[in-house]
Amino acid sequence: MNTVIRTPVLSRRRIWTALGIAVVADGLQVVLELAGGPLGYAIADVIDVVTMVTMTVLLGFHPLFLPAFVAEFMPVIDMLPTWTACVGVVIALRRKQQQPVEPPPPPPGDVIDV
Repeated sequence: MNTVIRTPVLSRRRIWTALGIAVVADGLQVVLELAGGPLGYAIADVIDVVTMVTMTVLLGFHPLFLPAFVAEFMPVIDMLPTWTACVGVVIALRRKQQQPVEPPPPPPGDVIDV
C-alpha cells in the first residue's frame, strides 16, 4: 500500500507538530499578505504547498485538505486560519476513526461465562 495514502496512527507528537505547523503557516501568511507585493504572495503560495505536503505526511491524506489548499489562493479567504481549522477537524476525525470499537453488550437473558 502507498505510504502517502495510508493513515498513520496519531501520536501526541504528530498532533502537536501538525497543529504547530498549521498555526505558523497561517500566521506567516497573514504577515505576508499584509506586507503585500508579488514576492510576499509568491512566498505565501510556497508556504501553502509545503503545508499541504507536510500535513499529508504527518496525518495522511484527507479530502478536507483540498478545499483548505484551494481556499488559500483566494483573496480575503486566505487571511483566515484555514490550515489551523482544517488540521483541527482532520485530527478530530482521525482520532474518532482510530478509537477501538467495544463489542456490543450481550442480549438480555444470555448467560455470560466468566
